[in-house]
Amino acid sequence: MKQKILVILFLIFPINSFALVLGEDGLYEEPWIIETFKDLREDLEEANQEQKRFMILFEQKGCGYCKKMHEKVYSIPEIASTLQDHFFVIRINIFGDIEVTDFDGETLPEKEIVKKWGVMFTPTVMFFPEEIKHKTIASEASVVTMPGAFAKGTTRLLLEWVLLKGYEGEEHLQKFIARNLNNG
Repeated sequence: MKQKILVILFLIFPINSFALVLGEDGLYEEPWIIETFKDLREDLEEANQEQKRFMILFEQKGCGYCKKMHEKVYSIPEIASTLQDHFFVIRINIFGDIEVTDFDGETLPEKEIVKKWGVMFTPTVMFFPEEIKHKTIASEASVVTMPGAFAKGTTRLLLEWVLLKGYEGEEHLQKFIARNLNNG
């Protein structure tokens, strides 16, 4: 009898298959976030070897906008699979102490390197080209930096624009989004 009741309850109230998981650092875990030694030169090289685009995700413990992105956007199968299949994503905690080596060779704790790059809001994402000139810092090398939480359509189109190398063309990201938002 108990089994029948449980089956009925599961049919009436389906279990949410996506549950946010917090790591020991208070940041959300995702299968597409890669743990590295945070040497950006090595990370870019590895991204290129895997034929993926290098992306840095900036977050902080307790960030409501980060939670929204993980809950409402990154959980969408199309976006999650795009991140998993086409991007090499590392995360930087804007108040963290893990050492990060910039493209210019300087090594600083996360909380100091974000100051160097001018990152002040979470979530923020930075995307990079396949090649970066020697002695360039990440904030100068980034092809696009997006601070803020965005809806699924805007996020999907941002990822698409980066994969298409829209930053090399003449169509501004905002125009690309406006042109495509209602088509997908």
